[in-house]
Amino acid sequence: MDQSLKEKTIGKPRILVAPLDWGLGHATRCVPIIRELLAKDCDVWLAGEGAQEHLLKTEFPQLPFLQLDGYRIRYSRSAIGLLLGMFRQTHKIFRAIRKEHAWLLSMVNEYNFDAVIADNRYGLYHKKIPCIFITHQLSIKSPLGKWTERILQKRNYKFISRFNACWIPDKEKENNLAGELSHPEKKPPVPVQYVGLLSRFHKKEAEEIKGHLLIVLSGPEPQRSILENKIVNEISHYNGSATIVRGLPASSSIIPSTNMIRFYNHLPADELNNEMLKAGYVISRSGYSSIMDMVTLQKKSILIPTPGQTEQEYLGKYLMKRGIAYGVKQENFSLTDALNAASDYSYNIPAIYNNNSLRNIIAGFLHQVDKPALG
Repeated sequence: MDQSLKEKTIGKPRILVAPLDWGLGHATRCVPIIRELLAKDCDVWLAGEGAQEHLLKTEFPQLPFLQLDGYRIRYSRSAIGLLLGMFRQTHKIFRAIRKEHAWLLSMVNEYNFDAVIADNRYGLYHKKIPCIFITHQLSIKSPLGKWTERILQKRNYKFISRFNACWIPDKEKENNLAGELSHPEKKPPVPVQYVGLLSRFHKKEAEEIKGHLLIVLSGPEPQRSILENKIVNEISHYNGSATIVRGLPASSSIIPSTNMIRFYNHLPADELNNEMLKAGYVISRSGYSSIMDMVTLQKKSILIPTPGQTEQEYLGKYLMKRGIAYGVKQENFSLTDALNAASDYSYNIPAIYNNNSLRNIIAGFLHQVDKPALG
């Protein structure tokens, strides 16, 4: 680390932004937050590892980056295996939380951060500076019933209560996208603020190409590769054109492209924005950040929840019921069948405007940065 970076500019708050390492969605939805902080002339630092590091460095090559280990959770090849695997890895998650909390204490001492914005990283709280927790999951769905959901929510709120505020990337009332996940009956015991949809994309004039698909693969292994194999096996029979983004920003492996079918390990935000605008359909996981992107751009989508990931399964059903996206299970996925069904599906994608929610909330947050954090 360049020693000159440690020197702080008077009157310029130094903010650390760190997303979780489960898929790329936590990192991508931090992009508009980082942009707004930079617009407010903040000294923004980033932290993470692996694919998240590669994505954020691509978007913000000028910003200092600190190495922070992820939770490194391994997903199973089956839904029941995922559930059992998550239980087995509980102690691993708690160790990661304790480790990242110790890491933050050290980094605040070394780099004099004035505040922290943590996307689903439970250990990044500090008693002496303001710390924000970002999540769209105040309610955590469980296949074992409501009683386990109450236990999970209680534990979730215990961690969130260590922060100074909780930012929810969703609308507060009508036209919300996360349903019960972001709008539970009981809220955590800290200030909760709905910052609107967090998308790095922008709606602009672009010509939609008839029959063109954008397929975005993402999420943890091995499920990312399982879906990729399904796509690769079927896309060669597709009569139109397609762009397939593999969700592997740090990988050197290559799948050969053709004139009609183009493969990319990763695309920067502007290029992916353009690819999404020209696609007739976007096919992706029902990850929440992907959903925010597609609604922002008013794109018809086909969502494939990660098997056993209850949040994505809930979102897939919730959005399909509301006419926002067509959903299909991975085990039943056929490209031809999904496109035929989507063509008969009545899409009703709401036009959602944030009305400067994020800008106003960040302005209020920065007003508090120079004040002692509660603790």
